[in-house]
Amino acid sequence: MVKIKNFLVWICVCFLLISVPAFVSAENSPEFDVLFINGRVLDGTGNPAFYADVGIKEGKIAAVGKLKNEEAQRVIDIQGKIIAPGFIDIHCHAFDRVDSRDTWTGKDQKRYFAPNYISQGVTTLVSNQCGHSPLSIAKQKRILAEKEIGPNTLLMIGHNDVRHHVMGKDYKRAATPQEIEQMKELVRQAMEDGAAGLSTGLEYVPSIWSTTDEIVALVKEIVPYGGVYQAHERSCGLSPMWYVPSRDEPGPPTMLDNIVELIEVGKRTGATVVATHIKARGRKFWGASRAINRLINEARSEGVDIWADCYPYNTSGSDGSVVLIPRWARDEDNPQVFQDVLENPEKLKDLHKDIRHAMSWRGGAENIMVMDYPDESYIGKSLSQLAQKNGISPLEMVIKLKQEGDPEKPGGARLRAFSMSEIDIKAFYSQPWTATCSDGRIALPGDGPVHARYYGTFPRKIRRYALEKEVISVADAVRSSTSLPAQIHGIRDRGRLREGYHADIVVFDLDEIKDTATFFEPHQYAEGIEYVLVNGTFVLDEGELTWKRPGKVVTDLR
Repeated sequence: MVKIKNFLVWICVCFLLISVPAFVSAENSPEFDVLFINGRVLDGTGNPAFYADVGIKEGKIAAVGKLKNEEAQRVIDIQGKIIAPGFIDIHCHAFDRVDSRDTWTGKDQKRYFAPNYISQGVTTLVSNQCGHSPLSIAKQKRILAEKEIGPNTLLMIGHNDVRHHVMGKDYKRAATPQEIEQMKELVRQAMEDGAAGLSTGLEYVPSIWSTTDEIVALVKEIVPYGGVYQAHERSCGLSPMWYVPSRDEPGPPTMLDNIVELIEVGKRTGATVVATHIKARGRKFWGASRAINRLINEARSEGVDIWADCYPYNTSGSDGSVVLIPRWARDEDNPQVFQDVLENPEKLKDLHKDIRHAMSWRGGAENIMVMDYPDESYIGKSLSQLAQKNGISPLEMVIKLKQEGDPEKPGGARLRAFSMSEIDIKAFYSQPWTATCSDGRIALPGDGPVHARYYGTFPRKIRRYALEKEVISVADAVRSSTSLPAQIHGIRDRGRLREGYHADIVVFDLDEIKDTATFFEPHQYAEGIEYVLVNGTFVLDEGELTWKRPGKVVTDLR
């Protein structure tokens, strides 16, 4: 009996010896990995800011509340600055063409970190837009996981590449039922592999020739997976970008036609559909946002699950490489082609018609600016200003630029057009169904000319349209960049500052946040962003990029 008692005592002692260090360790371990205190929380829902502390543990938001007395490995006093969910860019081209381990090598490997996005507070990107993507989403996922990425990303499957793969060079027609079946199989496989939905570029080759029935058939394939359909419009104004009056039949699709088609796709499939980088382009189409918004609001009231996204600039990407001389009238390898057009009365008449159309579609001569030209005194001037200076018409100025400018540039100069109106941007942003997007790519300082939106989109949305123009509140600007895109795409556990969500977080100074990128000096990081975390890891710390790559390919949707 004594031996049994001694044995039991020995077991208890051993248990205590083993357990006590664990108890001590647990008692002494900090409650949080990171604790932000004294912050003003914008939780992403659109609710007003409130003061609270935010604790992070093991990559998740562990607590939001009064936590100043809690222990943490690192405590950061943000002194009334805004702490919010990391921004979600619902439409970008960050990883569209990553389909090989050798896509980016050497110094270019820094692109996987996406510094121009991280510096804006962006923690999740929705890539493979406007119909462009690798055919194998599974392969793209493996490469991104192996290389490691800074922000999280969702991957769409691109209709243009799917259509081109199936139809080859014979794409200037409607697809046959057999071809549509092949496309459906590719889309279905992409969804099985984790794609977030289908993107189209209906203004681009080869999707220009697709029918609504073809799009409906493919969108139906993404519905069982909760996929989203994001549509680059067939036209963003009174005519598509490819339309040339002297060569194409009148009556091309307009932006209104595009919205009607998108609504039809939504009705016939039941899918979530997005009018992506929504716009009203061309001075003759300015103000059309009112009609576009009415169409969308009426469709939503009838149960169509339609949304939109918009970037906060009145100039598009293609506006940065404006060529006002039509292709048929020029040949960079043979200048005589253009000269022959000028000397032929009938061809010259057609040329004038096409130039007038191009200038109007690009916002008018006063909104087309010279960005690069051999005569540096022209740089920064509009076509209208230069025409007046030279005592000629804007149309004649276009021809003069071609004749006297850089022979290696199609129009003699590099031009940027401001083809949209602030009136329409404000109208789109005033709608609760419009999310923020950049429509940008990954850029590094030292790259060539890029759109300012690559570096400035999200701070600009807050600074210009919330603080300065008061189109929306700061809380709504944050919502449109966080919980709204998360809601549209069914992203779980991201987009809100809430316990249990992934710690994708941005901290910014509301007095200092602003975009600094310009069109002459675009490679400039935004100001006022102090901390950015992706999955609980600092990717921007005290305003400095860490170059850590904790991002994930997000497939846990809906």
